[in-house]
Amino acid sequence: MVVDFGKVITAMITPFKEDGSVNYDVAENLAAHLADNGTDTFVVCGTTGESPCITWDEEYQLFKVILQAVSGKAKVIAGCGSNCTKEAISATQKAAKIGVHGSLQVVPYYNKPPQAGLYRHFQTIAEAAPELPLLLYNIPGRTGQNLQPQIVARLAEIENIVGIKESTGNIDQASQMRRLTPQEFQIYSGDDYMTLPLLSIGAKGVVSVASHLVGLQLQQMIQTFCSGKVQAASEIHLKLFPLFKVLFATANPIPVKTALKLQGWEVGSTRLPLYETELEFTQQLETVLQQLDLKKA
Repeated sequence: MVVDFGKVITAMITPFKEDGSVNYDVAENLAAHLADNGTDTFVVCGTTGESPCITWDEEYQLFKVILQAVSGKAKVIAGCGSNCTKEAISATQKAAKIGVHGSLQVVPYYNKPPQAGLYRHFQTIAEAAPELPLLLYNIPGRTGQNLQPQIVARLAEIENIVGIKESTGNIDQASQMRRLTPQEFQIYSGDDYMTLPLLSIGAKGVVSVASHLVGLQLQQMIQTFCSGKVQAASEIHLKLFPLFKVLFATANPIPVKTALKLQGWEVGSTRLPLYETELEFTQQLETVLQQLDLKKA
């Protein structure tokens, strides 16, 4: 299955109103803005979208709203992962009927299945929705289990498993994964600070949080690297590096939501158990935004 999600995939936040309900109007406006500012594809209701605290009904409505907002401009990948295979299948099949362009499938969390169980989990989901491209999501810091490169290579043989969001921060693992998978299997950095290093070993791009703020600069960095101008790409990376780090100074998506509010976006707070940042952190974030001239949207 040949699919192109582009270079910059934005892991989109979920805006909330003051009463805690999803603010679909702001979600629509923010998605349209991001599609005009460097985003090729959106992941909706992933980690950055606070998926653990979003109901399935809210997720499906968000899929529909974002699809409509970016129609003809960007693609939409639906976050349908679960630590229950049956539940992930149901969510994926329903999202496919809505018309999303792909689905993000996270490594099952909490129950810590063995590698053979991980293979069967993803294989079963892929077979249940054969028409939909699937992007694996490996983030052991949150799931408690690491999807090994050898298992990724086996999964890459399945027609509609087209890539992976690699969030281990481990260049050795990513290199081994690149060696074992066909070139058309797309590896995306799951961390903004690892984008440039992973490009050097054959990654396609990034599933980004920072793209809420610097999508055009990320596009420029990746395109510059791909055109062979490594030093120029490195300069962009180093310029943006303080932003990459401050956006993960506390639990994602608290920092990026704070940054968007500083820019004037009415994205609301995070849902509990995530909680607002302390004053010292907000000041640190504001300083970085000022240094990069990002105080205004």
